[in-house]
Amino acid sequence: MRDRIAFRRALRLSGWLAFALLLALSPIRAQQGAGERLEIAARPISNFRIGSSQTRFGPLEFTGGLEMTASNRSFGALSSVRFLDAGTRLIGVADTGFWFSGSLEHDKQGRPAAIADFTMVPMRDPDGRTGHKWTTDAEALAVRGSQATVGFERVHRVAVFALEEKAEPGPLLGERDFLVPPHELRSNRGFETLAFAPEDGPLAGALVAVTEHSIDKAGNIFAAVLDGPRKGVFTVVRSDDFDITDGAFLPDGDLLLLERRFSMAAGVAMRLRRIEAGSIAPGSIADGPVLLEADMAYQIDNMEALDVWQRQDGATMVSLMSDDNHSILQRNLYLEFRLLDE
Repeated sequence: MRDRIAFRRALRLSGWLAFALLLALSPIRAQQGAGERLEIAARPISNFRIGSSQTRFGPLEFTGGLEMTASNRSFGALSSVRFLDAGTRLIGVADTGFWFSGSLEHDKQGRPAAIADFTMVPMRDPDGRTGHKWTTDAEALAVRGSQATVGFERVHRVAVFALEEKAEPGPLLGERDFLVPPHELRSNRGFETLAFAPEDGPLAGALVAVTEHSIDKAGNIFAAVLDGPRKGVFTVVRSDDFDITDGAFLPDGDLLLLERRFSMAAGVAMRLRRIEAGSIAPGSIADGPVLLEADMAYQIDNMEALDVWQRQDGATMVSLMSDDNHSILQRNLYLEFRLLDE
């Protein structure tokens, strides 16, 4: 068993190394395709730790996951996701310039079972064009009411789009001031997180933006509260070479951040960090405890998307998705956890 696990880890690591070489040699271009329904094949993931039946990981309980594939070449590069209905209907953005949407289905035991009604629709840049990676590199998404706010890298912007009937993406409504000085934003390390705080919490429903790896002179990550009583720029402590890939607010107002690390020697790793709401304020340096950390001994890949939602029984659920970078050596994963009361 140990030999098989070691072989699988080595195979996955070789895939990541090959992908890193591919990134160095050629640019990633946006995938072209019409807005259409895709058939998603979903293989259940029963164990989070490879070769182990363990379900409890600190304050998180693994409830199940899916490995997703599709024959349509547009599928993949999933960068951010938000549930429109708790644990079912979802919408997201891909960094190749697409909206995606679908429905998550659970089995009788409450485990993720399938993805249905999945569609991908090309995004339009401010000039009305589609399929241009440089101007539609969508990395972050926040949804409130009939509007979707999207964060873009490379050409840094935070744009607001209409959500039409049945949450279909609509026209561009405008752009928001993201407060962080533009010269501080790294070309491919800009806004990876947009999240609305709870309206009854300390941030009074404000929109919060966090960058991936745009750092100040002290090495902390730039972020901003874009409106409300705590409007202003703050930073998040960066540690252990992890970069931020997404985030969502917990019901109590704390911010849950998804982070990723990659090295040639060790491969990919991910972690979840909880940022106390009280530390999110202009001029502050926010930090918080790590709830979960996983490396290639676990069922992870390039984890980029996170959302938090409430199950019907009141449980707080944490959903993660990975970005396969349209590489045959990587995977599109959906992972689901229950956050336990501590």
